[in-house]
Amino acid sequence: MVTMAAHGPVSQIAVLAAAGAPSQLLPAREQMAFTLGFHIVLVPFGVAFTFLMMIANYRALRHGDADSLLLAQRWSKVAAVLFAVGAVSGTVLSFEMGLLWPGLMERFGAAYGIPFAIEGIFFFLEAIFVAIYIYGWKRLSPWLHFWSGLPVVLSGIGGTLSVVAANSWMNTPGGVTLRDGRVVDVDVAKILFNRAFWYEALHMLLAAYVVAAFTVAGVYAAGMLRGRHDRYHRIGLLLPLTVGSIAIPLQILMGDVIARKVFDIEPAKFAAIEALPDTSTHVPEILGGVLIDGKVRYGISIPNGASLLSGFSPSTRIRGLDAIPAAARPPDRLVSIVHLAFDVMVGTGFALLGLAGWFAWCWWRSRLRNPSRWFLRATAISGLIAVLSLESGWVVTEVGRQPWTVVGLLLTRDAVQTSGNLWPLFAGAATVYAGVSAGAVFALRALRRRWAAGSDLATPYGPEDEPEPVSVA
Repeated sequence: MVTMAAHGPVSQIAVLAAAGAPSQLLPAREQMAFTLGFHIVLVPFGVAFTFLMMIANYRALRHGDADSLLLAQRWSKVAAVLFAVGAVSGTVLSFEMGLLWPGLMERFGAAYGIPFAIEGIFFFLEAIFVAIYIYGWKRLSPWLHFWSGLPVVLSGIGGTLSVVAANSWMNTPGGVTLRDGRVVDVDVAKILFNRAFWYEALHMLLAAYVVAAFTVAGVYAAGMLRGRHDRYHRIGLLLPLTVGSIAIPLQILMGDVIARKVFDIEPAKFAAIEALPDTSTHVPEILGGVLIDGKVRYGISIPNGASLLSGFSPSTRIRGLDAIPAAARPPDRLVSIVHLAFDVMVGTGFALLGLAGWFAWCWWRSRLRNPSRWFLRATAISGLIAVLSLESGWVVTEVGRQPWTVVGLLLTRDAVQTSGNLWPLFAGAATVYAGVSAGAVFALRALRRRWAAGSDLATPYGPEDEPEPVSVA
C-alpha cells in the first residue's frame, strides 16, 4: 500500500495533457531501451551459464570425466569475459538512472535505491568468487574449488532478484508514505516483496535458464553440424539442452499463471497486451494485428479466447483501455508494440517448447546418438530464438507500464532530465558498448582459436594449461 499524506496521482493525470512532452524524453527513453536491451542479454550468463559450468564441474569430479572437466574450465573463461562485459554495461545503467531520470531518484530514491543497494552487495560477492574460482584451477583441491564456485551462482541469482524487485516495485509500488509527493517513510519488506515481485522474479529466473541453456546448446550443435561428433561436443550439447528442456515447460506454465496475475494486479498493462480498446466480456484473443484509431486491424481473432484464459469463462470481464483516464492512456503505437511483443514472446516460447519435445523424443528413441541435421539446425538457432523471447518479454514489462515510471505515482515525463542535450550522451553510451562488444568478441574468438588448436596459452583470467582429470578418492 502507498500512504498519501497530501495530493495523489489524480493531480498528475490532470496536468499530463497541459503541456507537450519534454524535449529530452525521446533520447532518454531510446538510450534506456538500448542499454537495458544490451545488458539484459548478459544477465542469463551470470545467473544460469555459471550453473551449467558447475554441473559440468560436478559431473567431472563425481565421475572422473575429463571431457566434462574441460567444458567446466573453458566455460569458466567465457563466464569471466561475459562478467566483465556485464560489469561495464551494468555500471553505465547505474549512472543512467541519475543522469536520465533525476525525477525518479529525487522523489523515490529512498525506496527505489534499496534493492539496488542490495544488488551492489551481490555484485561484489559475485566478482570476488568469480576471481577465486578462476584463479583456483589447479591451485585448490578439486572439491574445495568446486564449492568456491557455488557462491558465483547464488550471487548472480541474488543480484537478479534485487533488480527485479526494483522493477516490479515500479509496476506495483507500495511500502512508502508520501507527503507533498515525497517519500517520508519506507517499509523495506513491502518494497522488496511487492505484489508483482514473485511472479516477475520466477519469470526472469526461468528465462535466464532458458536463454543460457539453449544458447550454449546452439554453439555445440553448430560444431556438430561442422562434423565434430566427439564426446566433448556431445556432452556440450546434451548438458545445456537437458537444462533448457526442463526450464521451458516450467516457463510456459508460469507464463500462464503470470498472465492472470497481470490481469488482476496490472489491468492497464493487460489491456495493452490484449490491445483491447473497450471494457467487455467474451473478449477474443487476437493474434498479431495493430491498434489503429482505437480498433485492432490485421489480427487473427480467436472467439472468447482472452476471457477464457483470464478467468476460465467466456463471461470474464476484461477492463479495456477505455478504463484508463484519457490523459494517462498509452497511444495506439505503444499498445501495438506491447501487444506484438507479447505475441512474439509467447510464440518463441512455444517454439522452444517444441524443440524440447523433439529432444525428449530423440532421447527416448536413440539417446540422441546420431542427431539429424535438421535437429541440429533447429538447436543451433534456438539461442537466438530464446534471446528474442527474452527481449520481447522486457518490452512488455517496460513499455506496458507507460506513461508511468512508477505506476500511479510518477509519470515518465516528470522523471526525465529536462536540461542539456541527451543525444550526445546516447552516442557516447553506444560508443562504449560497441567498444566493449568488440573487445568481448575478440577475446572469445581468441579463446576459440586456442581451443581449436588443442591447448590454451596464458590468459589474465585462467590457468596456462587445461586441468587434468580428477577422480574422487
